Amino acid sequence: MKQDKGLAPTSTRTMWKGAISFGLVHIPVGLYSATRDTGIDFDWLDKRSMEPVGYRRINKATGKEMAASDIVKGVEYDDGRYVILTPEEIASAFPKITQTIEIEAFVDADEIPLIYLERPYFTAPLARGAKVYALLREALHQTGKVGVAKVVIQTKQHLAVLMPCGRALVLNLLRWGGEIRSFEQLDLPPLTARANRITDGEMEMAVKLIQDQTQKWDADDFRNSFSEEIHKLIDAKVKAGDVREVAKTAEKAPATAGADIVDLTALLKRSLGSHTKKTSEPKASATKPTAARKRRSA
Repeated sequence: MKQDKGLAPTSTRTMWKGAISFGLVHIPVGLYSATRDTGIDFDWLDKRSMEPVGYRRINKATGKEMAASDIVKGVEYDDGRYVILTPEEIASAFPKITQTIEIEAFVDADEIPLIYLERPYFTAPLARGAKVYALLREALHQTGKVGVAKVVIQTKQHLAVLMPCGRALVLNLLRWGGEIRSFEQLDLPPLTARANRITDGEMEMAVKLIQDQTQKWDADDFRNSFSEEIHKLIDAKVKAGDVREVAKTAEKAPATAGADIVDLTALLKRSLGSHTKKTSEPKASATKPTAARKRRSA
């Protein structure tokens, strides 16, 4: 897979620390954002005072503002009929927070449809995990496989795929099975050219048109033109001194998850050597139990 020149971390701040786990091998890694938003966020301002305008809790029927204590969470299961869930019931359904990207299976890289890809993150080795990190990356390159894993980020469980991308292992969050709607109910034309009465001449012209417009992929060739035009307008207004002062509001620093990860690089040889015996030996006997193993045995 070619690494896009534009794919560079916007910050070296680690947003998550944990470990990649496959078999008995643990690789301590940090997680870093692999994307940056090129869209434009328009803030709401009071034109009379240049003060920020925020959202309020409004009862849609009465139009009155509500106190947070009067709001409950409900799920509509029928037209106009809701099931109310308490905070305790919702909390009990949250996945247990672990700091592990736990690979559950390896699959061919081209088996995962692109429609399932949702959001990419870079991973980078921590502590003395560089050699094992490189070993997994090169093994995936050689086999053409990717690792399907589960990971919890900020209390939310995600399905993900771990794939090599240049020198990096990229963790790409996936949509869950069942989240992609079936296209069977759509009125789509049948497969094959013959079934659609497409002539050989029409097919030849379509193929030639595609070939004439074929080029090598380069992400820098495709930019958000609306965002760039807005930034040009902003720069022009700044140079002209057309800037208004807006009252700043205090921002809370985003919460970061952290954990002390045991360096298991020294155990790599022992872990790989026992891989063929792992079906007959409990994992806990091979190395110190992790939170993920405790969770599975609970």
